[in-house]
Amino acid sequence: MTTQEVADRLYELCSQNQYEQAQQELYAEDATSTELNMGTGAVDSVTGMEAIREKGKTFRGMTEEMHGGYINPPSVFGNNIFLEMGMDVTMKNMPRMEMKEMCHYAVKDGKIISERFYY
Repeated sequence: MTTQEVADRLYELCSQNQYEQAQQELYAEDATSTELNMGTGAVDSVTGMEAIREKGKTFRGMTEEMHGGYINPPSVFGNNIFLEMGMDVTMKNMPRMEMKEMCHYAVKDGKIISERFYY
């Protein structure tokens, strides 16, 4: 797959809230995921699909209610995909909030090799 094809499929799946399917189809087995830990302020990074899936499971476990969200179409620059996502969410033990993030994905050999989220 080209980077544009990966971007188009990622957008299609994420628009349908099929994040796990996107990971299964589009990610390299040794992909990395990096983002700011909102609790500690530290940058957290995990490597490998098992760790990425566990990270998603942890996030879903912290979510009390998802009220809505959006994803904007991706922009592709070379082997990089950028897209904006947002969600209206209530996390456990926290007030309802709107979160907005810029997502960066690097692609190599037709697979996502890294994702990084900026809040």
